[in-house]
Amino acid sequence: MRLLRGLGPRGPVYSGAVVTIGNFDGFHRGHQAVVSRLLAAGKSLRAPSVLITFEPLPLEFFAPERAPGRLQRLRDRVEFLRTTGLDAVWVMRFGATLANEPAQGFVERVLHRSLGARHVLVGDDFRFGKGRGGDFALLESMGRDLGFTVESTPTLADAEGRISSTRVRAAAQAGDFDAAARLLGRRYGICGRISHGDKRGRVIGFPTANVRLGAQPMALRGVFAGWLFTQRGDTFPAVANIGWRPTVAGTEQRLEAHVLDASPDLYGELARFEPLAGIRGEQRFESLDALKAQIARDVAAARAVFANPSLQQPA
Repeated sequence: MRLLRGLGPRGPVYSGAVVTIGNFDGFHRGHQAVVSRLLAAGKSLRAPSVLITFEPLPLEFFAPERAPGRLQRLRDRVEFLRTTGLDAVWVMRFGATLANEPAQGFVERVLHRSLGARHVLVGDDFRFGKGRGGDFALLESMGRDLGFTVESTPTLADAEGRISSTRVRAAAQAGDFDAAARLLGRRYGICGRISHGDKRGRVIGFPTANVRLGAQPMALRGVFAGWLFTQRGDTFPAVANIGWRPTVAGTEQRLEAHVLDASPDLYGELARFEPLAGIRGEQRFESLDALKAQIARDVAAARAVFANPSLQQPA
């Protein structure tokens, strides 16, 4: 899969591509259905398939205070898309330049000149361009002039309604990770490379594997019991804090996972934490001693989760 970044190259990238556009946060079953439809169109037209997504997500740029927490970091989003068979993913930088580009200019610059679009797949409520001035009807109209067709993306629903990132997020935040898994088609998890932290956990007797999560807030915050998987094939029961670490005046968002009953050397490993149950919200403690006492209680709560006889270690 080819990865394109930025606002776009000056010249054409593809001729005759099939294209879809969206946030794709979480890459749930609805997103998977869109990509399947895109790949089918590409196969039928013998055309390269291109997915356009954004970083940051548009609402994070326009109204960060109202933007929902992310289900995935950008890296995770791209890695999931690599598994689909897409020919290219274009991660378009969403900033003032793109936000102020008229819808007609976006169609001509990106879809027509850069991708030579033959077929475009978007939702019938899709809006784009400066002031959200572009819509499905505009795409259809310009497509007739520029030589591409436009198709509405399929809506995938279950008994409770449309499958969406909003529903996945709500399920995860409510601690219903089984429901989140049904919407995603897999267990929900947070991925990243384990790096050196501040070593405070080791000092107070609870060493942690640390994953830096970036500047954009994640959907989950708090303490969770779950499985920690490594790329080399290890599986560990763990208790993890996800958040900004207010007790130590943390300035960056991290996942800090304490492995139960083991002290593996995981530095540099790619890992994935899959939460099973929420334990508590993130909170600030007045001292490291108070934090240490609470972590001991968190570990005990996590052990109770793993002691459930219905919980089997994943293969």
